[in-house]
Amino acid sequence: MALARSRRSQRHIDYWPGFVDALSVMLLVITFLLSVFMLSQFFMSREVSGKDSALGRLNRQIEELTSLLALERSKSSSDQSSLASLQATLDATAKERNRLQGVVDAGVLAGGGAAVATSDAAGAVTREKDNTSRALAQVDILNQQIAALRKQLGALEDALGASESRDKDSQARIAELGSRLNVALAQKVQELARYRSDFFGRLREILGNRPGIRVVGDRFVFQSEVLFDSGQATVNPDGHAELDQLASAVIELEREIPPDIAWILRVDGHTDKRPITSPQFKSNWDLSASRAIAVVQYLVGKGVDPQRLLAAGFGEFQPIDTGDSDDALRRNRRIELKLTER
Repeated sequence: MALARSRRSQRHIDYWPGFVDALSVMLLVITFLLSVFMLSQFFMSREVSGKDSALGRLNRQIEELTSLLALERSKSSSDQSSLASLQATLDATAKERNRLQGVVDAGVLAGGGAAVATSDAAGAVTREKDNTSRALAQVDILNQQIAALRKQLGALEDALGASESRDKDSQARIAELGSRLNVALAQKVQELARYRSDFFGRLREILGNRPGIRVVGDRFVFQSEVLFDSGQATVNPDGHAELDQLASAVIELEREIPPDIAWILRVDGHTDKRPITSPQFKSNWDLSASRAIAVVQYLVGKGVDPQRLLAAGFGEFQPIDTGDSDDALRRNRRIELKLTER
């Protein structure tokens, strides 16, 4: 009986302490894993926060750069390629940021679970570190591109400033030359006006107060009857004497006027408004031009330089008297001489 009790007492073993020890070890392991995971989440959050700050600064830099590029886009087509490269890098960075944000969000949700395997946590931390490193490397590259582009913009601004300075200098020189040219032209016009006055004064002395010859403004006027027969364009004998004296005055004028003054003696033919019936001339315009040419040719024959003469015909379209009387019609039939600039 006593032997039976001893055997039963030997078979009764207390397992509870060992179970408690195993459970304690398991709790310690789980606590360690949770601590590791929480620490990884903490460091990963700090890295992501720093990355977001860097990306925020990058976005502000990109906005500033975009504004600068908008101002310079019209000035240099070469910046288009740099802008396209910058935009591509920006898009890639934005995609990476969105992906990292998704990973962070997923990691935060996963942290709410009761247990996470150590290998998974360590792998997630490693991947996040790698992603963060790549993102920071892209940020550095983008900053370098921004700096290079700013240098290009600075060079463009310097070139533009130099071009504007040269343009201002050119405009100033052009204005000075224009002013000097205007002064020179004014002097030449004054000199020509003086010679014109002398020339007409000399003609008055030569031709005197003969009937059919008068001065009207800045023109010396011959009535057509003084030089031509009615309806004809050939200088008559009486007109030869008048034109001979005119030729002598013009030749003398050629010797007096300096060669750098461009002048001509314009010979204008005019008729009255009555239609011409001569088969030799088709119109009054034809008759007036032919008479002006005849005077010019006569003067050339007397030695006047043809480069100093101009013949023009006006027909009946420039009357000095609009009346219909015989005297008005006679006044409109005329040859006018005008000394003017060429």
